[in-house]
Amino acid sequence: MRPPPATAPPDELVVDDLTVVYGRSIQALTSVTLRAPVGGIVALLGANGAGKSTLLRAVSGTLPLHTGSIAGGTIHFGERPLTSLPPADVVAAGVVQVPEGRRVFSELSVEENLRAGLLGTPALRRPAARDAVDRIFGLFPVLAERRRQSAGLLSGGEQQMLALGRALMAGPRMLLLDEPSLGLAPQIVERIAQIVRDIHAQGTGVLLVEQNAALALELSDHAYVLDVGRIRLDGPSDELSCSDDIRRLYLGEQDEEESALAPAALPELARWSG
Repeated sequence: MRPPPATAPPDELVVDDLTVVYGRSIQALTSVTLRAPVGGIVALLGANGAGKSTLLRAVSGTLPLHTGSIAGGTIHFGERPLTSLPPADVVAAGVVQVPEGRRVFSELSVEENLRAGLLGTPALRRPAARDAVDRIFGLFPVLAERRRQSAGLLSGGEQQMLALGRALMAGPRMLLLDEPSLGLAPQIVERIAQIVRDIHAQGTGVLLVEQNAALALELSDHAYVLDVGRIRLDGPSDELSCSDDIRRLYLGEQDEEESALAPAALPELARWSG
């Protein structure tokens, strides 16, 4: 991998030589380096426990909420250093995370959840805030229909749309998505995938963590493979999707010779697909 420049380009998230620990002894990431331009979608693949969510927490400033800390390396968004900034300052810099599991405020209405996305951001005048809500309803018409409904009564797919919409209220230039398809039906997954494409087409970069490797590689321009806290492989997504290792370990594809050995390979495949 190429090392990042001393100063990151103005439209790029650069993680350089990042090491993260939990508590005093658990090293979750070791010397991780990656780049995510605003003009692209970058996927992060890896087994459960590989460190994918930890990387997003480090970028978004939420590591301390999980007893984690940055032990080495730097994070920049353009010329702005993000290393160890509090979450509100990271959002103000244009980087917003949608955490795994949707995490909507179930007792609040759909519209109140969206307006919560503006908390901690520079104050918007009331018309501007209303325009922001209207833009989200334009992207997610189903949410407009349920604007006064409690978020806890939405379906899983609708809650994922609401979590995305709430993040977009802050007008991010880089969106961190953690497992957006988790637990959703296939037809809803495709709808979420199209929304991610639409978000990117409107000028927002995406750093995507996704267990569904086929979906992640289809959506992204570039992908990194994280294994036990280290980047083991990276490259253009279309090239990685043709890699024998990626196809075998992530996409479940085997040639005829490998199929005869499938029972013996199952433990290794399970470790990676987690």
